[in-house]
Amino acid sequence: MRRLWKGAGAIAAAVAVGLGAVYAWPIGTPPPDTLASLDGDVGNGAYLARAAGCIACHTNPEGGAPLAGGVPLATPFGTLYSPNLTTDPDYGIGDWSIDDFAVAVRQGISPEGEPYYPAFTYPFYADLSDQDIADLWAAFQTVPPNETPSIVADMTFPFDQRAALKVWRALYQYDPLTEPVEAQSEDWNRGKWLVEGVSHCAACHTTRNILGGRMIETAKFAGSDMLPGGGNAPPIDTASLLDGGWDVESLAYALKTGITPEGDAFGNAMGEVVLYGTQYLTVDDLTAMATYLMDQPE
Repeated sequence: MRRLWKGAGAIAAAVAVGLGAVYAWPIGTPPPDTLASLDGDVGNGAYLARAAGCIACHTNPEGGAPLAGGVPLATPFGTLYSPNLTTDPDYGIGDWSIDDFAVAVRQGISPEGEPYYPAFTYPFYADLSDQDIADLWAAFQTVPPNETPSIVADMTFPFDQRAALKVWRALYQYDPLTEPVEAQSEDWNRGKWLVEGVSHCAACHTTRNILGGRMIETAKFAGSDMLPGGGNAPPIDTASLLDGGWDVESLAYALKTGITPEGDAFGNAMGEVVLYGTQYLTVDDLTAMATYLMDQPE
């Protein structure tokens, strides 16, 4: 019995050490010192915010103020609520610096050093340039303050332990595949940058495992049934799009209007993507996205 107690004590001690190491595990890197010296372009920042889905995710359609948060995201692990991104210093990001903003957007880490839940699609924003960040920051500075408190996430154990997200990040956080391909056209590469990066199409259209990690090596763009609220996203790999009768023109048109080649309308999450995001993109950018999606690398 004494040996049993000693063994249990050793296991408990090892677990405690492991948990302590996870909590102490440092994450994140400081942004460059040049961010504050950049002049941000409000127009381009607002355009990027549309492309990135900021308005759709952070504006409650049931009468919420723009970017004041409160949109519920029901997941298999609990319910998240988008936070307030207005310039209110108490309830929004009004007391943040541009450096805080850059680390949050590109690395998914709060000013307090805590990891954000990956429902925030920060992995897709990792390749945004310093100028992109400065432009986004300038645009967010124009948002009127709103005193709507952010709602605390209601997650089940152990997913309510934010420190555990450090392990999740190590397992499933991938860099966006936004690098241009020299042999491809300018339109194709622009589409790749949008689709694989800021517009984060793979966040919804890639199959996920039981821990919510994207299966990018085996099921990228193969569709998913793990959307917030229990929705489904269809496959958008090139073969599936071709089988569905899509081409560059019809796909670009659908991203602008929400109307499919059959005359149906996008619904649910994709309808919101068009309503709050892609309808505001230029025809050139929508065509670029469609060009890339219809000719994806195998």
